[in-house]
Amino acid sequence: MQGSDLSDADRNAIAEKLHNYTGVSTAMILKTDLRMSGGFFSKNVQDDTGTTTGRLDTRFAGPDLSRTSEEAEYDPQANAISSAYTTAINQYVRGTLNFGRDMTYLPGVYAAPGFSWDLRHGAPGGPAATSSTSVNVMSDLALAMKDNPKMKVFLAGGYYDLATPYFAATYEMHHLPIPRSLAGNISYHFYPSGHMIYVNEEVLHHFHDDVAAFIRSTEAAK
Repeated sequence: MQGSDLSDADRNAIAEKLHNYTGVSTAMILKTDLRMSGGFFSKNVQDDTGTTTGRLDTRFAGPDLSRTSEEAEYDPQANAISSAYTTAINQYVRGTLNFGRDMTYLPGVYAAPGFSWDLRHGAPGGPAATSSTSVNVMSDLALAMKDNPKMKVFLAGGYYDLATPYFAATYEMHHLPIPRSLAGNISYHFYPSGHMIYVNEEVLHHFHDDVAAFIRSTEAAK
């Protein structure tokens, strides 16, 4: 927040603290002027090995596509498992559901030329929906919980996810504009996994049991 008012000593101290938190070298953090992006982190946290760290799951890693780039050029997690999941969904929808036999399944939005997300969003009580590069729907959730005080919320996440970090979700939930009496309606479930928490079979079973228990508890509360 001090910006250009930071002394060199304070700037170096902050960079050293960020290094201790993240593993990225102090020199690289200073190079970003203390403004390290997610892509920069993924590319540089293992910079001495020429390795890019996964974004959706940091347990995945792969060789840098370019040793001189500052940001990650790809996500090793997606490269490692996307083909398996594309095969599985095609087999499931065509063989089990008998759907889409003459259709093409596109794995991910980037497979469709010209595709772009429609991120227009109008917050409750705010102006009409406008285009945005980032949408925050926490006010929508807060309104829904206040409209229906019996509403329960199941929050799940993976510890190794850099796309939607687990602590960011916790932070947002603890700052919802709701009465304290409704905070207990939110349950938190985090797993030793990444963005796709079901990739690990053991976690998948645990997640299934947690969701099943959550559903049963909400049915009992009717």
